[in-house]
Amino acid sequence: MPAQTITAKGQITLKRDLLQHLGITPGERIEFEKLPNGEIRLRAARPAATIEPFLGLLAGKTSKIATLQELDEAAAASWSAKR
Repeated sequence: MPAQTITAKGQITLKRDLLQHLGITPGERIEFEKLPNGEIRLRAARPAATIEPFLGLLAGKTSKIATLQELDEAAAASWSAKR
């Protein structure tokens, strides 16, 4: 693996292929974990999934009110399609 030089500010620039390998795009965050023997583990910081983007998704776009059963069926159908 190629070595990188540390700047006077203590910074490094990760090469594009490393960022692509991690699945990181500009503006995203990374996490570091200190390991024994002076090693560090680096990984993409993935935020915990929340329901906020789902809430209000159809607000004002329909007059139909879904029942809990219909919501459960839609969620189950979506889940099974992703497997």
